[in-house]
Amino acid sequence: MFDKLLAKLEGTKPQPAPMPRPQRTVLPDANPPGAQTQPVKPEPIHTPDGDLPPVPAGIVPPTAQPEPAPALDTSPQLSPEMVEAMNHAKPPMSPEARMAANSTMGQATPVHMAPQPATTSVEINTSNVAPQQPASNMAASTASAPPSPQAPVQPMQQPVVTSAAQNPMTQQAPVQQPQAPTAAPIGTATVQTGPTLAPIKGATLHTTDFADIWYTPENIAYVRDVTTSFALRPIETGDLEDFKRVLEQSFQGISSYAVQFGGDTYRVERVKTSDGIQYNCRKMPTECPEIESLGFAPAVVKHLTSLSRAAGLLLFAGPTGQGKTTTVSALMKRYLNTDGGFLYTIEDPPEMPLRGLYRAENGGLGLCKQTPVENDQWGAGLRSALRSKPRYILVGEIRTPETASQCLVAATSGHLVLSTIHASGVEDALNSMIKYAASTGLDNSLVSDLLARGILGVVHQRLEGTTQLKLVYQYAFANPNPNSADQMRMTIRDGNINLATYMEQQHTKMDRGLPLFRD
Repeated sequence: MFDKLLAKLEGTKPQPAPMPRPQRTVLPDANPPGAQTQPVKPEPIHTPDGDLPPVPAGIVPPTAQPEPAPALDTSPQLSPEMVEAMNHAKPPMSPEARMAANSTMGQATPVHMAPQPATTSVEINTSNVAPQQPASNMAASTASAPPSPQAPVQPMQQPVVTSAAQNPMTQQAPVQQPQAPTAAPIGTATVQTGPTLAPIKGATLHTTDFADIWYTPENIAYVRDVTTSFALRPIETGDLEDFKRVLEQSFQGISSYAVQFGGDTYRVERVKTSDGIQYNCRKMPTECPEIESLGFAPAVVKHLTSLSRAAGLLLFAGPTGQGKTTTVSALMKRYLNTDGGFLYTIEDPPEMPLRGLYRAENGGLGLCKQTPVENDQWGAGLRSALRSKPRYILVGEIRTPETASQCLVAATSGHLVLSTIHASGVEDALNSMIKYAASTGLDNSLVSDLLARGILGVVHQRLEGTTQLKLVYQYAFANPNPNSADQMRMTIRDGNINLATYMEQQHTKMDRGLPLFRD
């Protein structure tokens, strides 16, 4: 009923007169409230059978046609019946107010709003909201004012927000809002607690067996745990503080350098971390090992040592810390002891103790000069080496385009060049050389041709095990005679490097003691 009344109130156009019905109908009062009206004089009704007695005003007999209703005023007017119905009707509620009103049935239940700095709840003022009645009774009384055309409809009050402590209508504890996780301050480290490992103790660093040591900003030194592959363990010796002092005093502005301490040589990498300066050090062997002691098969050692009189590039590839520099140094030591000659090394920094004079087996002498790289200028060091007329050139690592291109130039100009490169396999090492050298602006076909003419072989190696390390390696060698036909050189020149079958054939020949090449 209320919806119909509301629709009639909101209408702006006059409504058509109601159609006659068989029963008696009360005509609506077209005059506005308070207007002066003239009484209607009853008149008799004329019919063919005679005159009927007059009918009271406002009553239309079933057989008579009612007079046309007067036009309604365009402004909304209320009849007494409409006013009476409105006073007993319930005004419409917004969805939010309706939900809040429903929560007041039975007992007051706080409705919590969006998260606020303090825990809050919403209470409905029930003094102005009547409980909901059954569907049969559509009008619920919310006001006791007498019926009057001017009586305004009382709007529902908005919910009042009160804190849980100020709510006298509920005994329920307010629902705690979830707290956002507190972020750790920037710059602070999360310390993982766990079982404390007993440190490795020794009298001095020189007498303690380890290869790498990490000296942290917290003045704690760690070495590898020999019982696992990668885990660390703290180390304690009587000269750790003196070692730290030497590391700090030896720094000359270049992050990579070498120090002498306790009779050992350490290759140092100084790193600036968020916690301070850390020193990552590798203790170099006091003497260079022999090539036979590294784990290569005798046939492989024999072929490697036979290359001392050849010219070209011999690459040793593999991940970091897998013994590549040790293998290169041991092989150079063998060349100096066998045939003598002048060895020029370019390292950052020099690692193995190779410098000095060697008595060769042929009665001559061998000489080694180890030179550090200045300001990471590997190309400048190689150009200086070529002007020094060495027989052998050892390049610590190929990691720049200029280094790769200069190594190819040296390998194709009559020198024996040995170097290391980071790669996942033999084929990857060759592809990396081509990419490095081509980055200098050289054409790919020219780089491939230089590498095909200068390559002598690639050995990829890695170490496996924990307490006992085992050398795992694979290789591919080219014919030392550049004038002879060779499948490896042709494959590199074609640009499609796939040496799986070629390497398998060479491994089979090595295992059977057969020569790799006929001439």
